[in-house]
Amino acid sequence: MKKSASYLILMACIQTFTSESQAQTLKYPESRRENVVDNYHGTPVADPYRWLENDTSAETGRWVKAQNEVTFNYLNQIPYRTKIKDRITELFNYPRYSAPFRAGEYYLFSKNDGLQNQSVYYRQKGLNGNPEVFLDPNSMSDNGTVSIGIAGLSNDKKYLVYNVSKAGSDWSELRIKEIASGKDLPEVIRFVKFSGAAFKGNGFYYSRYPEPSKGTELSAQNQFHQVWYHTLGTEQKDDKLVYIDKQNALRYHSAEVTEDERFLILSVSEGTDGNELRAMNLAKGETEFRPLVSGFDYSSGVVDNEGDRLLVLTNYKAPNYRLVSIDPLNADPSKWQDIIPEKGDLLKSVVVAGNTLIASYLKDVTTRVYQHERNGKLIREIELPAVGSAGGFGGERKETEVFYSFTSFNYPPTIFKYTIATGKSEPFRTSELKFDPSQFEVKQVFVPSKDGTTKIPMFIVHRKGLKLDGQRPTLLYAYGGFNISLEPSFSPSRIAFLENDAVYVQANLRGGGEYGENWHKAGMFGKKQNVFDDFIACAEWLQSNGYTSKEKLAIQGGSNGGLLVGACMTQRPDLFKVAIPQVGVMDMLRFQKFTVGWGWVDEYGTSDKPEDFQWLIKYSPLHNIREVAYPATMVTTADHDDRVVPAHSFKFIAELQHKHRGNNPVLIRIETQAGHGAGTSLSKAIEGTADIYSFIFYATQSPVKY
Repeated sequence: MKKSASYLILMACIQTFTSESQAQTLKYPESRRENVVDNYHGTPVADPYRWLENDTSAETGRWVKAQNEVTFNYLNQIPYRTKIKDRITELFNYPRYSAPFRAGEYYLFSKNDGLQNQSVYYRQKGLNGNPEVFLDPNSMSDNGTVSIGIAGLSNDKKYLVYNVSKAGSDWSELRIKEIASGKDLPEVIRFVKFSGAAFKGNGFYYSRYPEPSKGTELSAQNQFHQVWYHTLGTEQKDDKLVYIDKQNALRYHSAEVTEDERFLILSVSEGTDGNELRAMNLAKGETEFRPLVSGFDYSSGVVDNEGDRLLVLTNYKAPNYRLVSIDPLNADPSKWQDIIPEKGDLLKSVVVAGNTLIASYLKDVTTRVYQHERNGKLIREIELPAVGSAGGFGGERKETEVFYSFTSFNYPPTIFKYTIATGKSEPFRTSELKFDPSQFEVKQVFVPSKDGTTKIPMFIVHRKGLKLDGQRPTLLYAYGGFNISLEPSFSPSRIAFLENDAVYVQANLRGGGEYGENWHKAGMFGKKQNVFDDFIACAEWLQSNGYTSKEKLAIQGGSNGGLLVGACMTQRPDLFKVAIPQVGVMDMLRFQKFTVGWGWVDEYGTSDKPEDFQWLIKYSPLHNIREVAYPATMVTTADHDDRVVPAHSFKFIAELQHKHRGNNPVLIRIETQAGHGAGTSLSKAIEGTADIYSFIFYATQSPVKY
C-alpha cells in the first residue's frame, strides 16, 4: 500500500526520537585509567589504557565482552537490521569464479556456489573437463574460519603447495598436495608468514619466522624473517636454512625462482614499500647472492629472465615504473637496458604470457593493457569491455592462451580468455546475478584539495535517476597509503546500500599508488596530513555539490584507512555524521612495537626519532581526541588481527567514550575468530557489513525500503 507523506514524516520523527534518545541513555563499560606516562624526547605523553595491549589478560577479556554487549544491544534495536542482512545474503547468493590456471593437463580454479564461507578449489582435465573438488577449506572447520591460498606449483606440475590460515591470522601452515591423486603429502610446514613456495628441483623455498613464545603469537613483535628450502617428502626439521640476516632483525625476506630454474631471487625489504633484489645463478653453481638492485628507496621485482639477463620492473629513477634488462654480473644502473621505458601513466605490472609480455597501466585509476614482444616492441593494445579494472593475463612461456578478469562498480567480475597470437578476447565465465547492476551509474570527478592545485580522483556510484537534493545518505570510502591503489570493483553487498537511494563514493587520495611513486610520497612521513586534507576536501565537495549534507555523510576505511577515518573525525568532527574506522592504526606512537608494525616505519616514520614524533603526535587519532561531540562511531576490529593488533581500536574507543560530549553513540564491534580481513568467513563478512549499513542508515535517520 502506498504510504502518505504525513505517514512517512511521522515514521521519520519516531525513528529520530528513538535513535537520539537511546544514544543519550547508552552506558558504556568502565575502562580503567592508569597512570602510565611515556617521555618522548622531552614531551610527556599519557597512555592510561596501556593495560588493553595485553590481549590475553582476563581483564581485557571482560572488557571486550562488556563492550560487545553494549554494541550488539544497540544494533539489535535497529528495526531493519535483520532485513538488511537478509538482503545482503540474497545478493551474495550467486556463483563466483576465479580465473583458471593451468597445471599440466589440469586446470585449477576457485568457485563459491553463493553462500559458502570460503571458496572451494576445483580441478578439471582441460577446459571442457568435469570439475572435481580439489581443496575445500569449508571442510577444515565447523564455522568457516579456515582459509586457504595457492602458494606455488612444482615445475613438473605434479605438486601444489597451499597455505592454511586459521581465524584470519597472518600465521599460516604450508601443505603439499599431489595434483593427480589429490592426496596430501604428510609434512606440514609451520610458523610461516608472508610467503609463497618457489620450486626448484624436488623442493621449494619459503619464508618463516622462529617459533613464537606461547601466548604471544598474536601480539609480540615478529623478528628474523628467514628463507628455508624444503625437500618434498621430508620433515620440516630437516629443512635447510638458506638465508638469515642476524644483524637486522626487522626485515622481510622472500625468495623466487625463474621459470627455467636458472636464478634464485632474494627480495629484502624493511617495510611494505621499497626493496632490494639479489640474484644467485643456480645454473652456474653460484652459492652466494649478487646485488641486483641495492637499497630500500625504490621498489623492484623480477618478471622473467632472458638467458643470463633478468627482466626487472622497477621505479628506480622512474616514479611511474619501467621494465629493464639487467646483467647480474654487471648490475650497475648505468648498464641497465630499457625494455619498456617509463611513460606518463603508471606501469602497474608486467607478466609473461606465452612468449610475449603483457603490461598493465593505470590511467586515472582505470586499467589499460598492452601486449609487447619480449624486446619491448609494442604488438597491440588489448581492448577491454568497459572502463574499469583488469587483472591476470599471466602464464608460462609456452602458453597459447591466458585468462584475465574484468570488473567495475556496476560490472560484475567476468573471466575472459585471451588468445596470445591473435589478441582476441572472449568471455569465459560471466556472473549470473539475480539483480541488475545496470540500474546504477558511475561517474568520476576530480576534486581540488586544500592546496588548490592537487586534483583528487573520486568515483561516485548511485541509482540512475536518483534525486540529488543534498540529503542522500552517502558513504565516502578511501585508503590513502602504502602505494596501494583503490581501483573500481564490484561488491554485491554494496547493492543493498545503493538501492536504498544512497550514494557510494570512493576517493583516490595521495599516499596511494594511483599516479606512481610521486603520488605515494606526497602522503608519506611528514606529508601525511595531505592525505587527510584530500579526504576532507572530498567530503566538503560532496556537500557543496548537492550530493549530501553533514547530517547524512558517513566515512569508512580499513587498516591505514582506519587511521584515515580516525584522524579526520578527530580533526573535523563537525563534518561527518558517521565514522566507521575499521582495524585502524590508531596509536601512532607505539604501532612499531607489535607483530609486524615495524614494517610501517618506512611509511609513517617512528616516534623513536624526535623529528618523526613531532608530526606523528599531531595526527595520531588516539592522542587527538578532545572533549567535544563526535560523529556516531562504530569502530570495528577482531580478536585474531595480528596485523594491526586490536589494542589500537581498544585504546581509541576507551578514550573516545571517556571524552565524547555529544549524544551520538560511540561503539566498538569486536569480531571473534577473525583477523585483519583476509580469509574472513562469508557469514561473518555479511553480518559485519549489515551492521555497518544499519548503523549508517539509523544514525543518518535515512529511510530503508526493506
